[in-house]
Amino acid sequence: MSQSQATRRSELPGRYDRGLLLSALGLVGLGVIMVASSSIPVADNQHIGPFFYVTRHLIFLALGTLLAVAAMRLELEAVERYSGVLLLAGFALMLAVFVPGLGMRRNGALRWLNFGISGFQPVEAYKLLLIAYLASYMVRHRESVQRHFLGVIKPIAVAGIGVVLLLAQPDFGSAALVGAMTVGLIWLGGARLRNLVFLGLPMMPVMAWAAMYAEYRIKRLTSFRDPFLDPFGDGYQLAQALIAVGRGEWFGVGLGGSVQKLFYLPEAHTDFILAVIAEELGLFGIVLVLALFAWLCGRGLLLGARAVQRGLYFQGYVAFGIALCIALQALVSMGVNLGMLPTKGLTLPLISSGGSSLMMTCAMIGVLLRVSYELHREEAQSAETTQARVQSGVWA
Repeated sequence: MSQSQATRRSELPGRYDRGLLLSALGLVGLGVIMVASSSIPVADNQHIGPFFYVTRHLIFLALGTLLAVAAMRLELEAVERYSGVLLLAGFALMLAVFVPGLGMRRNGALRWLNFGISGFQPVEAYKLLLIAYLASYMVRHRESVQRHFLGVIKPIAVAGIGVVLLLAQPDFGSAALVGAMTVGLIWLGGARLRNLVFLGLPMMPVMAWAAMYAEYRIKRLTSFRDPFLDPFGDGYQLAQALIAVGRGEWFGVGLGGSVQKLFYLPEAHTDFILAVIAEELGLFGIVLVLALFAWLCGRGLLLGARAVQRGLYFQGYVAFGIALCIALQALVSMGVNLGMLPTKGLTLPLISSGGSSLMMTCAMIGVLLRVSYELHREEAQSAETTQARVQSGVWA
């Protein structure tokens, strides 16, 4: 055997996907600018210093960058090996919010852990850990998932445990996101659509009941139909967001020129930051955001498809799951801001001001970049093996 054939895969150089990195940096850069633009009036009114939220955003972005760098250097084989343990850790974090003194209640919901200087939302870490477990499961039971009805029950049941915990907090938006991401990932893994439909039909009445169970959710649904019927009550948030979008027209009123962020639009630097983008940058700004997310998630799905073709099934499924998770959350957040979906408390990934959401999304980007690195390394090994065979006369 030649020396080139004996080269270990781990010794071969890899390369991170440049398009994926550039799209992520574009979203992060736009996020920093828009958080600064939208949060300064809010912070100034709260007498905490005009740059409080900008500084906070940059700190969490720095922490997220550290997580991304760590993920970029982590062999995904180790993640696959311990995916079950990681999932249990995710469940433990989700349960910890119900521990008195550890869980934090905000706006009537137990969704945060109290870490002293800041809160942490466990669902953000749970989504990544769930993706790792589902990818590992589909590698181990790929034939069963693709061919048999029973093969899709277990991963959906495992995800269902997390959905139940989220509904108990309550966090209906994240529960719906986790459910949709799970179904989408299993389908991309080769499961038959009819099996997923048969399994999902009994769950639809349950989700409908969960959506209608709380009075505030019913009010969100009714105000979504026409927020201007009660523009100073239940429809206030959406009405103000739509006013901001309408004022922006084609190219916006100019960066920093938003009027709605001046105490009219609630959560202008978090949940409704796209409305501020629409007002200040216009339709051009919305198209820019859509293009960057399409680029990012499209690269993630493409990496997943290439990895599966190369036999790197775990890496491919992880890439599918992360791309789906980011795409679905971005679509829901943008849909809420544009009046296409009922109001939900979901931030716009990499753009909205946030703590745990921003950090864990950065970690997801790091994992995606690691997938691209290992995929390039596999392709380099394949090319090296092919060259060695040609040189040895096998294909002469």
